[in-house]
Amino acid sequence: MGMDKILNRAADNIRILSASMVEKAKSGHPGGAMGGADYINVLYSQFLNFDPDDMTWANRDRFFLDPGHMSPMLYSMLSLIGTYSMEDLKNFRQWGSVTPGHPEVDFKRGVENTSGPLGQGHAMAVGAAIAERFLVARFGEWMAHKTYAFISDGGIQEEISQGAGRIAGTLGLSNLIMFYDANEVQLSTRVNEVTHEDTAAKYRAWGWNVITINGNNADEIIKALQAANAEKERPTLIIGKTLMGKGAMGANGEDFSDKVSTHGQPLTGAGASIEKTIENLGGDPQKPFTIFPEVAEFYAKVLDEKRAYAKAKKAEQAAWEKANPELAAKLHKFLSGKAPEIDYKAIQHKANIATRAASADVLVALAQQVENMIVSSADLSNSDKTDGFIKGGARNLVKGDFSGAFLQAGVAELTMAVICNGIALHGGIFVACGTFFVFSDYMKPAVRLAALMEVPVKYVWSHDAFRVGEDGPTHQPIEHEAQLRLMEKLENHSGKMSLLALRPADAAETSVAWKMAMENTSTPTALILSRQNITDLPGTDRYDEALQAEKGAYVVCKTGENPDVVLVASGSEVSTLVEGAKLLQERKGITSQIVSVISEGLFRHQAQAYQEQVIPANKPKYGLTAGLSVTLEGLVGCNGRIHGVNHFGYSAPAKVLDEKFGFTGECVFNEVCEMLGK
Repeated sequence: MGMDKILNRAADNIRILSASMVEKAKSGHPGGAMGGADYINVLYSQFLNFDPDDMTWANRDRFFLDPGHMSPMLYSMLSLIGTYSMEDLKNFRQWGSVTPGHPEVDFKRGVENTSGPLGQGHAMAVGAAIAERFLVARFGEWMAHKTYAFISDGGIQEEISQGAGRIAGTLGLSNLIMFYDANEVQLSTRVNEVTHEDTAAKYRAWGWNVITINGNNADEIIKALQAANAEKERPTLIIGKTLMGKGAMGANGEDFSDKVSTHGQPLTGAGASIEKTIENLGGDPQKPFTIFPEVAEFYAKVLDEKRAYAKAKKAEQAAWEKANPELAAKLHKFLSGKAPEIDYKAIQHKANIATRAASADVLVALAQQVENMIVSSADLSNSDKTDGFIKGGARNLVKGDFSGAFLQAGVAELTMAVICNGIALHGGIFVACGTFFVFSDYMKPAVRLAALMEVPVKYVWSHDAFRVGEDGPTHQPIEHEAQLRLMEKLENHSGKMSLLALRPADAAETSVAWKMAMENTSTPTALILSRQNITDLPGTDRYDEALQAEKGAYVVCKTGENPDVVLVASGSEVSTLVEGAKLLQERKGITSQIVSVISEGLFRHQAQAYQEQVIPANKPKYGLTAGLSVTLEGLVGCNGRIHGVNHFGYSAPAKVLDEKFGFTGECVFNEVCEMLGK
């Protein structure tokens, strides 16, 4: 059988499997999967380099799927290379299966990213392409590999495509090749009902190489991918004009392709016939979950070719390692993902500084001591103080020179965060990104996927409270910490906290928070930092005392052996409690136990005896938070009192807002006395 015929036969096999999966599950999206089958089949069989016996091989090409609803296409394709069985496909969307409705990252099976929220998958691909260039700049072109992305009309329309397209073009990511499945059909409308934009012109304006083809023609796909692989200056967008539901037929032989109805439901739900469709595509309706013998034979040869390629590349790496033992050791260290050994105690801070400034001090040290780290900021590096990484010696990543380590993302918080997810997914690099805490709202979809994928991205969120002051309520986060604390209560699929959220109370705790973030290599971490200066907490050796924050909460100090009240807070409010505790003792003889809770989620994972020691159940409790009162409800309980901010902020100097909102030692004194009846 000639190449054209076997490629078409294999693509039809993917179409049959995809449609049958959805039909059996009585749920899913068959149309797009059927239309995209030609491209993914050509890509995997002719271009994508991987090791069938070592799917986690570091130098493999990556394939990032953006439209997660097209998972039947991906699972069917991966069944042809042997990472999914027919039983796996039959259990599509069922409890306990490895074929969920939208793909979830599984490197060993060939799934490089979790996808579903449109737009994020291809932005992750941009991150992976950046990671590849970063590593190549340090170790050589011998380890070069491609990143392929697959995007649909919906992903093109999502606003994140603007940021991803702009950044990829600006950086000249010629190692990035994206296929746009332009079938002109959406879930509830045709594309021309919602947009008339010139997608090709848009991407060319961003600096992309654009090729338009018939996306269902194997020969045109091959030529486009050859041209894309030859491109050395620009990322490539292949616009493939495809047919939604290609091959779908009705009971009387009518054509059911190019219909909105086949997008998001089984073919029979759209009025088509699954039996006639399978027959039309050359299959047996009685045996839909079958890999054709000739397709199995073809892919057996393909896999042998992949093995031979991987073997040759690994031999090349072995020779390089022998000739460059020090670099080889460094590469293996990078790829291990192990946390770097940093003397965080040695990092010096000025007295009574903002925690964002203390974070900058740490970033200076990280820039000088962690060679495999990328930091990014959404045009706020000199304000969120991620520019500490630059001051430590890191240069910007720029087109043609990826020896730097700082990504200037521009004003694109969501895109930046998703790109960082892609960098983390690629592996070998620590990654952090920064902006104001209030703009974490823009990033929540990416943070959620990072938590679901269990990737250790570090979020640096400064300007953590209403003390942003004169900028007013648009820039003053109120409800934001409560949202993150909810995520701390959410378990991931590994049974761990899905997110570690850290709000340090002074400079020493900030150093400890960064230590915790860098050592947390299995989930994302948020560092929530102050704009304003904070009085250092009492103690003779603050760093060693602050290390207790690694348990989520600890007793900062007591004003009596058997305290009358427990005062609870995080961040800058802890120093306010210290002021209030002093007044309580001096004026009323009321003794206090002051607790800093850098992470409630982490605290609740400690032994019950420790929790009781830090926040005794039989003691009255007073909580102070610059966010919603509900932020501290789980710690203070229903019998205590919480002073929070249950309204939006106002535009005024920070010290004025402290007075107006009651964030003073005097207010703490008055409210605790009232609570205790004294």
